[in-house]
Amino acid sequence: MGVDWLHLDVMDGHFVPNLTFGPPIIKCLTQRLQNRTFIDLHCMIQEPRKWIKDLSNAGGHQMTVHYESDIGNIEELSQMIRNAGMRPALALKPKTLIDHTLMEIFDKQLFDMILIMTVEPGFGGQKFMADMLPKVTQLRQKYPKIDIQVDGGVNCDNVISCYQAGANVIVSGSGIVNAKEPQQSINHMKECGCQHYKW
Repeated sequence: MGVDWLHLDVMDGHFVPNLTFGPPIIKCLTQRLQNRTFIDLHCMIQEPRKWIKDLSNAGGHQMTVHYESDIGNIEELSQMIRNAGMRPALALKPKTLIDHTLMEIFDKQLFDMILIMTVEPGFGGQKFMADMLPKVTQLRQKYPKIDIQVDGGVNCDNVISCYQAGANVIVSGSGIVNAKEPQQSINHMKECGCQHYKW
């Protein structure tokens, strides 16, 4: 369908109420894809470090952990993910403020991507929270080269505002699968990005 990444929501039923799938299902999928697609694992799980090895073995390329989960020593966690052969990324829920502590973490360049949630994690089909975009702008101004991802309620009507705020990685689930013409939605979102970033 022309997507660059496949974003998989890994939920444990604890960090968020929903339960999705784990390493065995991910491995079946990655084997089917034969390493043709970048596998972006958004881990809405309470104890992410327990799953690093299994998710890497399942074929994950990037492991995004939530700042609000039981991450423990964050430098150690980041290095564990790198050592497992994946890119480490950090996700922030809507109510999490970008404070001095978080800025110090980002200054250390521990993570290759920051995910700004524009819905509460755990359920698809929620309304896009545009008031989260100032976080994206704040981060882009401070860190011009890091990947910044926006996830939650993104569709063809609001994707340009995400790019304008500074996001360069867009996640869209319902905005694509519920569209009358999913391929046209994908094309539109990519074209908006190309026009904004001149890729």
